[in-house]
Amino acid sequence: MLHELGYSNVRDYRGGIADWVESGSPIETVSDAPPPEPQPDPYATMPIGPPLEDSPNGVVGRGPAVLSRMGRFDKSMLDLVQQRSTMQLFLIWIGTILLSGSCFWVGAFMGEHGLIEAGQPIGADLKGFGSALYFSFVTATSIGYGDIVPVGGARVIAVIEAITALLIFGAVVAKFVSHRQDELMSEIHRVTFEDRLDRIETNLHMVISELLAITAMSETKAPLNRVTTRLESAVILFSGELRTTRDLLYQPRLVVEEGVLAAILATLASAMNVLAELLALLPAEFSRSQPLTITLNRVTGLAEEICGECVPHTYTPRLVFWMDQIQATAQRIK
Repeated sequence: MLHELGYSNVRDYRGGIADWVESGSPIETVSDAPPPEPQPDPYATMPIGPPLEDSPNGVVGRGPAVLSRMGRFDKSMLDLVQQRSTMQLFLIWIGTILLSGSCFWVGAFMGEHGLIEAGQPIGADLKGFGSALYFSFVTATSIGYGDIVPVGGARVIAVIEAITALLIFGAVVAKFVSHRQDELMSEIHRVTFEDRLDRIETNLHMVISELLAITAMSETKAPLNRVTTRLESAVILFSGELRTTRDLLYQPRLVVEEGVLAAILATLASAMNVLAELLALLPAEFSRSQPLTITLNRVTGLAEEICGECVPHTYTPRLVFWMDQIQATAQRIK
């Protein structure tokens, strides 16, 4: 084999291989094995579904959620419990106990389908009715002392009462826990909401300070690229706080004190006025960048929605005055 390749011994063969490696020439290998047969593509025969449709308005592909019968039953039961107050559920629980006790007492007239106390069936008198109510309360609370035992059809009534009473009593307990959780969540929401209102006013003061600093830069003929960068950042922050204030005015469930809301609107009107004066002070060679133009259009649109006649609620004349000031200043920014 080495003689066929032109080498006399193994050492010459290794030296030739080393020369090929140092020269960077490719080393070809010769194989007598036949080329592998092409394998069939497993995905070639897979069924292709219908083509996807583009839905610009989001209508294509939507459909009502399909709930099973059990899911609809669970939802209806939860809604039924949610609609009842704690007192109503407690009265239903008491009514279940009284009704079951009456059924046990009626079973005393039937002999073999009543209650057994001390080895004897309870009587059909008032004493027997008291024993039936006692057994009903013991069954509903799942205590089960064993001094009274149901027989016959009374066992079925006892099982139904135990399941029903435990479910109703569990709903009553859940109502108490839910009420406590609602109080805690309301307190957390109140603290968070007040903190958010403080941040709005603080951020608006920061925006005013930044706009005044940019005004000073423009008066000292600072480079326009620096003015544009700082102005874009200030207007973006101002746009976010303006949107938050607009949402406060349009949300029916949010209750804000008049003094706090008046302070926010007054600061907002002042920021709008400073921004309008800054835009009028910029030199003629100043060109608004695309992000600045988009943000200013957003600010103008939000400010135009803040007015005494635009908001869906009735506010005091002081608040309406500041709203109209904000809307009037928005016309100067365009």
